[in-house]
Formats: sequence, structure tokens, C-alpha cells
Amino acid sequence: MAAAPQNSTARTDLPGVSLSTAQPLTAKADVLVLGIRGDGADTGDREGVSEALDLLGFAGKDDEVVVFPAGDAVAAKVVVAVALPAEPTAADLRAAAARGVRRAPKGSVAVALHPASIEETVAVAEGVRLGRYRYTAYQTPSPDSPAPVPAEHVVLSSFARQSAATHAVEDAAVVTEAVAQARDWVNTPPGDLRPPTFADSIAELSASVAGTAVKVDVWDEKRLAKERCGGILAVGRGSETPPRLVTLTYAPRGAKQHLALVGKGITFDSGGLSIKSGPGMSTMKIDMAGAAAVVTATLAIARLGLPIKVTAYACLAENMPSGTATRPGDVLTMRSGATVEVLNTDAEGRLVLGDGLALATEGTPDLVVDVATLTGACVVALGERTSGILGSDDATIERLASAAGTAGEPMWPLPIPAEIGAAVKTSKIADLRQHNPKPYGGTLFAAAFLREFVGDTPWAHLDIAGPSFNDGAPYGEIPNGGTGVAVRTLVQLARDLVG
Repeated sequence: MAAAPQNSTARTDLPGVSLSTAQPLTAKADVLVLGIRGDGADTGDREGVSEALDLLGFAGKDDEVVVFPAGDAVAAKVVVAVALPAEPTAADLRAAAARGVRRAPKGSVAVALHPASIEETVAVAEGVRLGRYRYTAYQTPSPDSPAPVPAEHVVLSSFARQSAATHAVEDAAVVTEAVAQARDWVNTPPGDLRPPTFADSIAELSASVAGTAVKVDVWDEKRLAKERCGGILAVGRGSETPPRLVTLTYAPRGAKQHLALVGKGITFDSGGLSIKSGPGMSTMKIDMAGAAAVVTATLAIARLGLPIKVTAYACLAENMPSGTATRPGDVLTMRSGATVEVLNTDAEGRLVLGDGLALATEGTPDLVVDVATLTGACVVALGERTSGILGSDDATIERLASAAGTAGEPMWPLPIPAEIGAAVKTSKIADLRQHNPKPYGGTLFAAAFLREFVGDTPWAHLDIAGPSFNDGAPYGEIPNGGTGVAVRTLVQLARDLVG
């Protein structure tokens, strides 16, 4: 197998982004990405390129992009025209910037989307970097391959000379690097990112990115047994590669809030003895996306120097079938002391998260959030682009929904009805049953199960099963493959908590 890609402190495969007050038609760049707003809101965007747009039949439809030689009216050599709504939001601008740079040829790029605020300027900068993401670690370079180090990109903005805008764009670079790292881990072939390898990669990245600001502790299978983490051990029992628990702690002086993050890190999910179908198994390298999100978000929070304590738990295991695998009907004893009757070994994520959540609450955080590619039922309910939010109370759910909205990551609240919570306790031989007795409400049952391990601590659960991986064509700032979903939301949540 090929070697797993190396981590680095500063990614060289994402473009640097600067700000300029230059006008679109005179901006010095090889390529001009030009936003064209809808009818009734044209602010001179078409000046100098109107004839070319008409010849190409550019109608300003959603997601429309056309590329053409600039001609004499524009300083750039090539124009990439991207359609915008009449009144674009920050999310619209982020997506349009990504679409534009994705179609841009090699060379320096100026992006003119007319942001109306610092927030919108930052969204454009984020879109530029996220749109330029590529995962090429296992591809042989060809003459047509994109340059390994993209040329400088400049965002044209009337706010360019304001220090607040400059600093905000610098912070956005930290967050987009975190998203890119989460994407890299999700995209890595599962044979090259098994639990011990993943744990080592997390430790190495933490040391290179955050130095001594983040403390890392790795528990191997012996320590997991000593610490009574029966759920993590049970899931990893069928694999020749043992499980790991990685804890990251960022505790700056003066922190008044404590946020705990727990991530599901199943490096490959075969379903165990309740084995998946072949097609259902083909993308199961993505089942560690939750762990990737909480780790990279924590490191971004540390790099940003936010005054909040963050403790992250990455629960890593490989779910494989073998003679030593956990069987349906087995009873486990979890870290919390609760016993669990296993009824489906393909519902393994809630078992590793149960131990992680119990450990998290022992640290008495103000809020605990878990992130997991947990249920196919959530994809059925919300589709492939929207995550589910479930939690202990309406205020906590609203806090997560607000952070997701600001970050531009679609998420939707779902309930945990009383009858679903009661069903978790219907095992005849153990405290809890691990799998839903009904063929519906799977996402709700999984969240009700997780709630058993958080006690009275405010808690939210993000089910990212749908949007964690894009198996189709890129859209907006989302590439093909791993998406890095939830990283931006978690960073924004930390910002919100510190005010």
C-alpha cells in the first residue's frame, strides 16, 4: 500500500488570499472571477464583458459559470463569470467564489463578487481556499495537473484597507486549513489510516500545528481495558488492528467556558458480523469523519487563541468481522457502568461514542457536542447535504443551529420523543438496548441512546452521515470526496461561547 500522506503546519496546496480595493476591470491578475448579479441588481458587473456574456448565452441561472478570453476591456487575460442572486448572502458568495476558482485556469486570480461587509469578504476568501482544495496524494502528476502551489489569489473588496478585515481573512485561513485536513483524513484509503496510524497522525499534527498549546494523550487497548471503555473495545475486537482513544486538551489561561467534543472515528466500517452489502461498504472509510472534525476544529480553536477550554475525544476503532468480533446478543459494560445488549454490530458508532461521552462528562464541561456519521436514517430524513441536530434541550439545539447558520453548514433540528427514549431501556437482560426495535426512527433512537451517557450536562449530537462525503460532482465550496463538514460549525460555536 502507498504511504499515508504527511501532515504539515501550513498547507501549500491552498492558495494564499489577500485583499485589494482595486476595481475589477483594472485588477492585475491572470484571471478575473467576476460575479454577475441577477436582474434588477446589476451594479455595472457587465461593463466591458456584456457582449461576450450575450454571445455565450449567459443567463445568470443558479450555479452558472462561463469562461472566456477577457479582451481589451479587462486587464486580466481570462474572465470567469459566475452567477449571483440579486441579493446574495455570505453563503451565496462563499459558494460562488469556490465555483469560480474551480473553473479558473492556472495563474494569479482576482475575485470580484462585490462583498457588502467584512463578513461577506471573509466568506469569499473561504470560498476561494475551499474551492481550490484537491486531494491528489495517490495520483501520479501529469502535465495537465494543477500547480502544486496555487498562485496568489486576491479578493477585491472595499473593506480591504480595514485591519479588521485583514485579521478576519487571516483567521479564515486557519479554519479552512482545518477543513482541508479533515477532508484529507476522510479521503485517505482505510488501509492507510487504521486506528494506531490515525492516532499517530493526530499526535503529529497537534505537535506541528499547536505545539505545547494542545496536550495529546493516546490510550491503547491495554489502557482502554484498564479504564473500562467496553464500547470502544467491543467495536475494535474483530480487527487485527486494536482501537485507540485520543484526547486533546486546550486550556488557555483565563478560560471561563469548557467545551467538550466527542468524535466517532471508525476508520473502516464493514458492519462487523452484521456485515454490510458490498455497495454499502464501498465508502465506509468515511466513518471517521466525526473524529476528524472534532480534532481539526480543536486545533483551529487553539491556533486562533480563543479563550475557551476545549477537550476533544477521538474514539478510534476498525469494525471488522472475525472469530473474535462482538456478536449480536453480547452484553457490554460501558465506561459509565451501564450494561448494553448488542443487537446489531453495524450500529457500532453509538458504542464508541457512549464511552467518549461518559469520559467527556466526567470533566464537567459546560457543553458537550458529539459529531458522527451515525445513521443512514438521517440521510433518508434530511438528504445528503444537511446534518441533523439533536440534543438535551431546545436552547442547546438552537445554539448549535445558530453556529451552523453563521458558518454556512446546513443543519436541521430533530426531536428525541419520549417513546423513543423509553425504547432504549427495553432490553430484557441489560440496562440498555443498543439497536432500535422498530424499523423507523433510527436517528432518534441513536440519539436517545447517546443521551444516556451525558447525565445532566447540556449536550448536542450532530449526525453528519449525509454531508460528510460527496460522491458526486463538486458544488459550491464542497468538493468530490470528504467535505470536512462540522469543522466550521464547531469553531463558530467556540467563538459564540466566548462572545
